[in-house]
Amino acid sequence: MSGWSNVSSNTSYTSFLLVGFPGLQQHRALLVLPFLILYLLIVSANALVIHTVVAQRSLHQPMYLLIALLLAVSICAATTVVPAMLLSFSTHFNRISLARCLIQMFCIYFLIVLDCNILLVMALDRYVAICYPLRYPEIVTGQLLAGLVGVAAVRSTCIVAPVVILASRVRFCRSDVIYHFACEHMALMKLSCGDISLNKTVGLAVRIFNRVLDMLLLGTSYSRIIHAAFRISSGGARAKALNTCGSHLLVVFTVYSSTMSSSIVYRVARTASQDVHNLLSAFYLLLPCVVNPIIYGARTKEIRQHLATLFQRTPLQVPTEKPQSLPSHRELPG
Repeated sequence: MSGWSNVSSNTSYTSFLLVGFPGLQQHRALLVLPFLILYLLIVSANALVIHTVVAQRSLHQPMYLLIALLLAVSICAATTVVPAMLLSFSTHFNRISLARCLIQMFCIYFLIVLDCNILLVMALDRYVAICYPLRYPEIVTGQLLAGLVGVAAVRSTCIVAPVVILASRVRFCRSDVIYHFACEHMALMKLSCGDISLNKTVGLAVRIFNRVLDMLLLGTSYSRIIHAAFRISSGGARAKALNTCGSHLLVVFTVYSSTMSSSIVYRVARTASQDVHNLLSAFYLLLPCVVNPIIYGARTKEIRQHLATLFQRTPLQVPTEKPQSLPSHRELPG
């Protein structure tokens, strides 16, 4: 197959072949079914929780709307990656133009950063709900929420755009084969035939700056939340306040631990095969998409109750009891 080992300083490739897991080329068809099932589970689980939030007016509150937005981002992230992955498993000729490759790269990293930014907005929401519960409705308005989500989208674009713009200026002449299932930044940079030190430096600086700043903001927010929670005299109210943050902290841990572990292994385990690195990339890209709906569906009481009602409902069922009254809006939001 042409292009697998071509190296020419006079050639500049404008399309590339995605090979998925290069060490499993003879068995790649066996990977189609498990990843297809995983993708369908991701889409259905996230969509189910989103439908629950949208359909129940009692859940039209900032925290639940942010959960729905986070899960929508998960569906978009999985859709950006998995179909291309399945195509690389099912055919020898999964070619992608340089323009499409750069667009896919932007979408992947934009959605990853947007996911983290939404988690920051959720931390701010929890901070106001616990530290200023009486003023929560007047502070966290729909207008403020829309503005924060807009800022999160702009911040994500500003973080990712420089990396993609620098990648678009590189000339690729080593090969036209990307040994990956998607247009991951460093997998594409390995095909360059010029100096890419600036690309590496900017990519690493952006990642470190973004992670450090996010962790500082999250740490500051939750230190104030914990301090405010322990000032609550009632033990039950204190437990409720801390419990409202439990799901969010689990999701934060899942997202940041998966991305950080993948980055560390990528830089430390230089001798590991390309398949191992690709598997780690799939892990940090898809793990939050799988875990998020499980965490929010199981740990968030209101969502869990509505999901249980949805599954128990049948066309022949006739309600014999009045539905339980909704929680009072005077209670702690969320």
